[in-house]
Amino acid sequence: MAKFPAPPDADALRAIEPAIRCLREGTPFARIYFAGGEHPVAWNAFRRFGPTDARFDHHQPGYDGNGYVQDRSILYAASAATTCLAEVFQTNRVINKRRREPWLAVFTLARDVDLIDLTGNFATRMGASTAIHSGARHRARQWAQRLYDAYPHCAGIAYCSSMNGNAPAFALTDRAEALGILPLKPEFNRALADAALTDLVAAAAEDLGYGLT
Repeated sequence: MAKFPAPPDADALRAIEPAIRCLREGTPFARIYFAGGEHPVAWNAFRRFGPTDARFDHHQPGYDGNGYVQDRSILYAASAATTCLAEVFQTNRVINKRRREPWLAVFTLARDVDLIDLTGNFATRMGASTAIHSGARHRARQWAQRLYDAYPHCAGIAYCSSMNGNAPAFALTDRAEALGILPLKPEFNRALADAALTDLVAAAAEDLGYGLT
């Protein structure tokens, strides 16, 4: 059997008890977002356009297979800023502090939230494997779509960053948005080009082996 096959239908998944990770109110999160460029967003914006090429976009593709603006939305975050940098700038492995005006926001959850936990053996029990963290992204998106349909009581996915040593990472869906898990204000919110982040970004680039510009 393939290590990373296509997912079964939602009814088949529903028959499997999912692993749940409950993130408690006050849990710290970090995310990088882009305040400039073609599609600027705010620190607390969930992306409604999709699916893109991001790993766990659960959006339904349009009739032509492409993404579009829809009710399903997503916000990617992590436990550490270095993980955010590793994930966001993985394509070229160069942290560009100015293109599209990347910002780093740090915030704490405003309430508890339950996520499907793919960091343990549930990834295998459900019929996939830990390849879901690093294998073909289009296949991971298929699983994200089915997981969303199968487990409506869960508000996202907890997964392992394949770019930062399996560090904790999270894909929060529109269900998390509807719960109001984000605070009114972030704990920290600065542009990557801000002098306050010079040392942190440089240290992360060195740790990851990424370039810096």
